Amino acid sequence: MSLRQTTMVFTASLFLCAVPTAHAFADPHETVTVDPTGRLAPDGTVTLSGTYRCTGGTGPVFVSSALTQGNGTARHGVGGTRAICDGEQHAWTNTGRPSPADLKPGVSNVEATVMELDSRSGLPLPRFHAAQRQDVVLTRG
Repeated sequence: MSLRQTTMVFTASLFLCAVPTAHAFADPHETVTVDPTGRLAPDGTVTLSGTYRCTGGTGPVFVSSALTQGNGTARHGVGGTRAICDGEQHAWTNTGRPSPADLKPGVSNVEATVMELDSRSGLPLPRFHAAQRQDVVLTRG
């Protein structure tokens, strides 16, 4: 991934951590799913996955994910994957090592969002294609 793509994924992930109601803007004809199980490596690296479907992306589009555990309010961004908005279903996998690395195996709440950086107005503004929030089980592995 180039430095520019990495910067865009990081920017999208930060934005998603700041906007907990992203699903309110999602188009009902576009979808994103989250697999019921995620992986937590011994070094704290988290891997989440699922599928997405989107259409009509004119700018760069990403599948971003974030998770929370327990009653905590800290949201941990977990990577981002470049998306292809061709109307077909695609798989996504995000991997990241949240800091601080205090995550434990067990139930976590994950939010995955398909978001486009739309720069038609001159500024890259978020356009949400789909979002899903659900509980998943983090397992060691």
